[in-house]
Amino acid sequence: MSTKLQFRHELKFFINYHQYLILRQRLHSLMDADQNADDSGEYHIRSLYFDDMNNTALSDKLGGLRERAKYRIRIYNIQDNVIHFEKKIKMDDYIAKIKEPLTREMYDQIMDGNYEVLNVPSSPLFMELYDQMRHNLLRPKVIVDYVREPYVCRNGNVRITFDKELRTGLHEVDIFSRVLQPVRALDENFIIFEVKFDEYIPDYIKIALQLEGLNRQLASKYVICRKFLKTNTWEDY
Repeated sequence: MSTKLQFRHELKFFINYHQYLILRQRLHSLMDADQNADDSGEYHIRSLYFDDMNNTALSDKLGGLRERAKYRIRIYNIQDNVIHFEKKIKMDDYIAKIKEPLTREMYDQIMDGNYEVLNVPSSPLFMELYDQMRHNLLRPKVIVDYVREPYVCRNGNVRITFDKELRTGLHEVDIFSRVLQPVRALDENFIIFEVKFDEYIPDYIKIALQLEGLNRQLASKYVICRKFLKTNTWEDY
């Protein structure tokens, strides 16, 4: 893909509810709430992750490959006004993301197995997905569902998020399904705390966060939900 990638730092941590309350209180006076958040300072994220016939995204992560990628369709607040097909590229502690908007009609066509809607020569990402679906059987694998509380800071382009109530859809793969009842994939006491930034974290934020004392987590939400699915069903990966 010819698109020039812009990599950012990404750090992830498991925190408990007590740590969340402390960090949240500190960040309130240091960072701004994301403008996309609702009155409670949150929004809902639901993603449909794809993998190929060899489960490459899963095995690359579990194998600790330095560079790896995942494909997903993402929506917000279970609405269809904003739908994106995304490719997230991970290299050590750095991430880059490429995305293209989808219409609801395109999404429905993809879910019906009509991948020709991705045969769009003007879009390198769609063409990559089209090729993956035709030749490597890239298919929906699992729903990842959670509530995000985001904070932003212009200095260093820092984005800090608390991802709560991580859930997964075990059998249903339609992210707009009205009967989907996702189940918890992570103990309710745990929250995933993410810190993303370009080149630096301002010292006043770094001091407030005290990141050195937190528990770095290596497993992605996708891996957590795939493992939960395997553990709680008779299905193979």
